[in-house]
Amino acid sequence: MTTTASLAPAAAAVLTPWGEAAEGLPGAAGVNLPKVRGFVGSRFSPLVHAVAASCLGAPDAFAATGSPDAPAGERTGIVLATQFGDTTTTDTSTQRVMDGQVHNPLLFFQSVTTSVLGHVAKVYGITGPVSCVSGTTALASEALAMAEAVLGSGDVDRLLLVGVECAPNERADWVHTTLSSGPASGPDALPAGDVAVGLLLRRATGGEGPVLGRPVLGRPVPGAWAEAFGWLVPLVVAAETHAGAAP
Repeated sequence: MTTTASLAPAAAAVLTPWGEAAEGLPGAAGVNLPKVRGFVGSRFSPLVHAVAASCLGAPDAFAATGSPDAPAGERTGIVLATQFGDTTTTDTSTQRVMDGQVHNPLLFFQSVTTSVLGHVAKVYGITGPVSCVSGTTALASEALAMAEAVLGSGDVDRLLLVGVECAPNERADWVHTTLSSGPASGPDALPAGDVAVGLLLRRATGGEGPVLGRPVLGRPVPGAWAEAFGWLVPLVVAAETHAGAAP
């Protein structure tokens, strides 16, 4: 699929596992992520929240980027891309039920992949379209194509694209291995650990710097990046290109 010749990043963020697991990688966090109120036990939602906040800035500053005729929140959309979603929450909740334990309502709430987007939207007053895309092949391209379609609708001026994946657990590894052994082409690679990438995108009008076309997304990357980021590599390259730090 051809994608993204008309998208230009206005802001970008990458977060990888914190501590020794992320040494030498883009977005390595020096400390663990702060918790997000109402979300427990998993890094999925804190990762999404952290890259969203990094791209959007402080809520008051974000609101100031709008105008009376085009409030920032009304003119902003969100697209979330993930292969497996919050596997930590989903599997913890399922295991509790299988063990006959009382169901935790917090786990039920946050097992919905887009629940953290509702939290982000509330904090920033975002009322534009919110979408979630998943798939096993070319997911980064699919996510960027979705972003391009939403921006092309004219309903928004900017779009927050978040790609996120938790470190593969036993179930995710099994599903991925099973799909890889089938007759069809295998799924995109999973990242080695927790990864989130945020891109605040606008329609390219010229003069913004690199747009997200094939020269950016098709760029060779270090082997460590491919192993660490899996299917998110094209989004990491886009973020690092915006920051002037791409390989």
